[in-house]
Amino acid sequence: MKFYIIKNIIFLALLTILFNGCTEAYPLVTNRFEEVIIVEANITNELKKQEIKLTKSAKFEDENYLSESGAKVFITDDAGNQYNFSEDLDKYVSDTEFQAVPNTKYQLHITTKDGRSFESSPETLTTINPIQSVVATVEEKDGVNGVAIHVNSFDPTDSSTYYRYEYEETYKVIAPKWRPTKIDWIVSTQTPVFLPNSPSTKTCYGSGKNIELMLQSTNNLKEDRVDYLIRFINDQDYIITHRYSILVRQYIESQTAYNYYNTLKKSAASGGTIVSPTQPGFLLGNLRGINNDSKISGYFDVCSVSTERIYFNYEDLFPGKFPPPYVEECKEFCYSTDESLVPDPCTNWGHYATDLSLGKITYYSGTGTGLTFWVDSPCGDCTTIASSIKPPFWVDN
Repeated sequence: MKFYIIKNIIFLALLTILFNGCTEAYPLVTNRFEEVIIVEANITNELKKQEIKLTKSAKFEDENYLSESGAKVFITDDAGNQYNFSEDLDKYVSDTEFQAVPNTKYQLHITTKDGRSFESSPETLTTINPIQSVVATVEEKDGVNGVAIHVNSFDPTDSSTYYRYEYEETYKVIAPKWRPTKIDWIVSTQTPVFLPNSPSTKTCYGSGKNIELMLQSTNNLKEDRVDYLIRFINDQDYIITHRYSILVRQYIESQTAYNYYNTLKKSAASGGTIVSPTQPGFLLGNLRGINNDSKISGYFDVCSVSTERIYFNYEDLFPGKFPPPYVEECKEFCYSTDESLVPDPCTNWGHYATDLSLGKITYYSGTGTGLTFWVDSPCGDCTTIASSIKPPFWVDN
């Protein structure tokens, strides 16, 4: 889960620009700024090294957000255990593997390098409720035909109630115009050279994940049963052309955590975030300062998680149908300095060396000196849009 922080904006400067009709760019800077620490902490019942992320709110003119480095971070429980975290690049990782267990209270403690201390309220693990199934079916949504992926869950004890979902998708990409031979341009001699093409540029694996908060509550339903549409993919989307996989995570949240995420989601939908100029303050979570009035936001979440991964091939759901179009049209074209050959059969005036050197095109056919045909790079080299590394979890048919 990513927390996005809106930068402080000087509204007076904007109004001055509008009312004076200025067309010159105005360099907005922040003249009043109060730093807020943002916490991303999600501790689950998975036995693993848990992770916590600390960042700072940013000024309008800042290009990047800064991590809160050099902090002392640890979690305690009411059984007397302490779990220490060490800084690792832009996050803090627990020194040892551990998992949240039922009927135990956990508390997050943070001390920044300048001596400010913060702590969370004590939190307990939520109900453990596994996903029943993740199912992909062909459906129509808003007049569009595609693949609907539903996650199903049921708690007969009626104690789960508040759900949060995440997904990570992975899909196979095969370059439709890949060839076993390629051309490289030798700058020193200004000549092309034919070389064997790497098979790793033919088959790749793309990936993506949800960027919005996905929440579901059964509080007003007769039973604690979920049928949640977690992903819908247009049947013309190239990511399902060959083989597709999705990993779904289901988190059971407490009511207070759910309310926090729901407020955050509504704020994001209206253009705000954790820290917003449209609010008198910022979105409070379950963290507070100890003997200091420094502001801290975010949430220390202790929740159970269940995961499920499924795979499907395009032909499984759409037997006998043509696959979706590729990400590019993938028409062959050539370059020529001979006007008589443009536009037929060549469509581009000039030499191919520049575009080849910039990685815009890949070789398709021809001699390299006469009529040589090319395609846009994604059509002949899938590494331009995806990774050539096969994921360790990937399973083919």
